[in-house]
Order: sequence, then C-alpha cells, then structure tokens
Amino acid sequence: MGVVVEIPSALKQYVNNQDEVEVQGSSIEEAFGALCSKHTELKKNLFDENGQIRSFINVYLNDDDIRYADGIKSEVQDGDTIQIVPSIAGGC
Repeated sequence: MGVVVEIPSALKQYVNNQDEVEVQGSSIEEAFGALCSKHTELKKNLFDENGQIRSFINVYLNDDDIRYADGIKSEVQDGDTIQIVPSIAGGC
C-alpha cells in the first residue's frame, strides 16, 4: 500500500484522466517526486521554475493544510491521502 494522491479535474489530463494515483514515499515531497516521474507532464503544472509548489495550488494531507505543518517535507504514512486543490479565483 502507498499514499493516494487525489487529482483535481484541471490536472487529470496529465495522469491519464485518473481521479487518484497511488504512489510511494515517506514525505509529500517524495510522493510528488514519484507522481511526477510517472506523469512527467504534471510536474510543470504543479511546480514553478524554482521547484516550489505553484502559489495557486493548495495541498492537504488527510484534510489538513500542509502550510500549517511541515509543508512539502510533511511525513506521510501508507494509507494517507494527499489532496491537490487549485485555488479558484473570479469575480465581477
């Protein structure tokens, strides 16, 4: 068993239209590394040119925002769920 990464609609095209992808890793950083090595087109949509998660993407580990934990270095366990949530903006 590994870590499940939930893929938002806007990024499904980069992961063969899957809702979820299971990967291995002991941190979010490792899990994202495994995810992006399997689905190379996803990397440029998740990370900026400096290798940081894009500012409009929020990441949750088991429903907890990683910004209030150890960020991308947050440890994960088998069976955990990582959610990628793009920010939605709009207005009049």
